[in-house]
Formats: sequence, structure tokens, C-alpha cells
Amino acid sequence: MASTSGFGRVFLRKSVAQIQSENDAGELKRTLGALNLVLLGIGCVIGAGIFVLTGRAAAQFGGPGIMISFVITGVLCALVALCYAELAAALPVSGSAYSYTYASMGEGAAWVMGLLLLLEYGLSASTVAVSWSGYFNSLLADMHLAIPPSLTAAPGVPVRDAAGAVVATGLVNMPAMVVIGLVTLLLVRGVSESATVNNIIVATKLTIVIAFIVIGARYVHPALWSPLIPAEIPARPPGTPMDIWSQIGRALVAVVTGDNSTKYGVGGVIHGAAIIFFAYLGFEAVSTAGAEARNPGRDMPIGILGSLVICTTLYIATSAVLVGIVPYQALDNAAPIALAVNRIGLPWFSAFVKIGAIAGLTSVMLVLLYGQTRVFYTMAHDGLLPPSLAAVHRKFRTPWINTLVVGAAAMGAAGFLSLDALSDLSNVGSLAAFTMVCVTVIYLRRSEPKLARPFRTPLFPLTPILGAVMCLLLLLSLMATPATRNFFLIYLVAGVVIYFVYGVRKAKLARVSVSPGRG
Repeated sequence: MASTSGFGRVFLRKSVAQIQSENDAGELKRTLGALNLVLLGIGCVIGAGIFVLTGRAAAQFGGPGIMISFVITGVLCALVALCYAELAAALPVSGSAYSYTYASMGEGAAWVMGLLLLLEYGLSASTVAVSWSGYFNSLLADMHLAIPPSLTAAPGVPVRDAAGAVVATGLVNMPAMVVIGLVTLLLVRGVSESATVNNIIVATKLTIVIAFIVIGARYVHPALWSPLIPAEIPARPPGTPMDIWSQIGRALVAVVTGDNSTKYGVGGVIHGAAIIFFAYLGFEAVSTAGAEARNPGRDMPIGILGSLVICTTLYIATSAVLVGIVPYQALDNAAPIALAVNRIGLPWFSAFVKIGAIAGLTSVMLVLLYGQTRVFYTMAHDGLLPPSLAAVHRKFRTPWINTLVVGAAAMGAAGFLSLDALSDLSNVGSLAAFTMVCVTVIYLRRSEPKLARPFRTPLFPLTPILGAVMCLLLLLSLMATPATRNFFLIYLVAGVVIYFVYGVRKAKLARVSVSPGRG
């Protein structure tokens, strides 16, 4: 067959039929049902967001209006989730958004998507590991045990005691590295085994969250919910329009420019929604399990949308109880739920909350690392990465070399990068990937109108357009930070260079295609 050469390779697309045939001939075990997929999504979503970000968003931006922020964010995530559900049902592959992009925008864009997913899944797992380390160290302190402070934070990061005083400067975050290593070994052992462990962990943390909602509801003081949206601080300059549409307009401008100084008011509620948007990341990780789902056309949409609905409901209820127990001004705390439990006079429950947080964050790492290994597995099958990353263990039937490489990289990031740096970079990758997924739905509706779609995104094309626009707004707010923007641009440039040095020469599709645009 003729080989495609030159810059045209960048635009080579893999046909939908080819993607589906590769999926049918896959080596991975199909062991995951609808319940497994829902729990997989819940396991990834409920973690650092509900246990950490809720308090910060309420104290610094939304006040009791954080309940509205969760509604706003849930709606925005639903737009993206509906797009993912259509693609996951039609193209049930382990490559997730990478494979979707390969079928629509071509090989070059698919490579970029792979880079973005490395930020979304790989660095997100490291981010969660750092949060896990914080709760683990807090639990040890309750037991009058301690790890040397310098071994609990990244290099140069100040380590503070309970009173807020700096007691050491970090050298390496050892607990974060250890937990990533353990999760990696579990994933090497097998997907069905990992899913079983994930189901147990999810049940544990759901019990903790629901118990907090039920028990905490008895101690809620409705007066703390008023006013639902506190007055903006600082107050609006004289002459500033007071109507709600003007406030929303000003808030959107602030998001685009990266000005996060808005505190309370409608603008604060919107900024709170931008912050907790990242508490929802993970529902799309269900889409990476397409090659291991028993009935993907039916079960993938159930897994994606079901996990999002359940998590949104729990988020809203938890935030309502939280700001009803503790004045929102006091919630800027690394463990806001534990703070609320202590406030109502149940210190014994604080330990259970921390255990629940630790379990929750562990399951998040499990799903994120799982998702990253399946993306690399697919890219290696396509020739864009070394073939060893697609090697499947004879006994465990898992991509074991791939898993060890991803785990080692995540361990390094967790041990030597700060929480702020990790979260910002992973969020940039997530939002950029979400935008491309929404665009892919539009493209495939036009280019593949006869494609069998067991699930169709409703209100097309409004849903994917709104999803893409909202993701771009939040992405711009992150890119306004120079350090984040510079790293992201350097990362993309380096990734593109690797593609032209390695991927262009090794990609399987380029060797069998006769012209751009044909798979």
C-alpha cells in the first residue's frame, strides 16, 4: 500500500469502522457491568472536591450560595457528560477522548489529546495523592503519631502545624508517593480485582458522606443560610448597575481575565462554580473502560450520567449541611467536613470522616491511573507510543509495563510538585480535552450521520456548543496565570516535537493510508 508522507499525515483520520473492529478484537477482559461503571465514576468524582474544595469555595467566594454553585457546575458538567455518553456508546474503546479525536480531527489532534489526557489523568492522580497525604498525616496526628514534616511536602513547600506556624520545609512528599505505588501494583494485578476493591472503597466513602448528611442535618441552623448570597466584598463602586444580569456579565469578564478577586455576590457564586468544577472531574474516566465493558452501548451512558447525577445530589446536600453548621467565613480549612463534625460536638466522628476521605481519595487515584494506562495502551497500539506500552501480562491480562511507567511518573509528580501546581496543570488539560470532545460530537454528527448511536446527545447542536463555550471560559481563566500558561505551552511544544520525531515515523495508520482523511 502507498504510504502517506509529509505534513498530510497530521490530518490522517482513523475510520469509525476501523476503531470498532479494533475494539472487537481487543485483548482486554470484558468484566465491567453498568453498576461497576457507575461505581467507577463515583469513585473518581467524590474525592478531593467534596472533602477539600467545598469549604474554600464557600469561605472565599460563594458563602451559602455555594449550594447554587454546585447546581451551576452540575449543569455545565452534564453538558459535557452528554457528549461523552454519545461517543462512549458509539465508540466503546479504551482510548476515550483520544480515539474520538482520531476519528474526527485526525492523528495530529489525537496526539495533542493524548498529551491533554496525560495532564488530566496522570497529574490529577498526583494531585489527589497530595490531598490524600494531608488527610493521612492529620489522622496520624490524632493517633499521636507523626512522619518527619520534611517528608510530607514537595521541595520548598512550607509545612505548618495545627496552629498554622511553619515547622519545616518540604523535601519530598513520601506518603503521596507510597500510596501511588500501592495503587499502581493493584492495577497491575487486574481490572476485575481493582474494580472489586474500588466498589468496597466507594461503599465506604458513600457511607461516610451520607452519614454526615443525615447526622449533620439535625444540627443545621437555617439562620446560617441567610443571606443565601452575601453582599459583594468590596462593595460595588458608586454608579455600578445593580441588576443581576450586570453582575453575571461582570463575573464572566472576571473569569476570562483571570481576576478571581470577586468575593460573594452573584460574581462570587459564579467564581465558586468555576472552582468546584474541578471537583466533578472524573465522570468521563468511565469512557476509558469501553473495551472492558460487557455491554458498552447500554452501560457506558448509564455509567457516565448515573455517576454524575448521584455525585451532584450528594455535593449539593453536603454543602447545604456544611454551611448550615459552620459559618461560611470559617470554612477555609483543609478538612472542612471534619471541622463541621467537631463543631457539632462529635469528635469521634471526625476520625471516621478522615478515614472516609482517605478511602475516597484512594479510589480516585485508582480510577485516574486506570484511565491513563488505557489511553497509553490505545496510543501504543496505534504506533504513536512504543509497543511495549501495549504489552499485556500473560496472567493478569493487564497492560503491566504501561501501568508501571504511568505509576512511576505519577509518583514523581506527587512527591516533588506542589498541590497548587499539580491542580492547575491537571485542570488545564481537563478543560482543553472537554472542549475537543464537545467539538468531536458535532463533527461526527456531520461526517458520520449513519453511525449507530445507542445514545444520542439531546438538544443537538446546542448541548455540545454550550459545553465547549463554558469549558473555554474556564480554561481562559486558568491560562491567565503566567506560570500555568508558560508550562502548558512548553509542554505542548515539546509534545509536538516528539510526535514529529517519533509518532510520524511509527504510526501504523500512516503506513496503510493512501490519502489524508481516509482510514
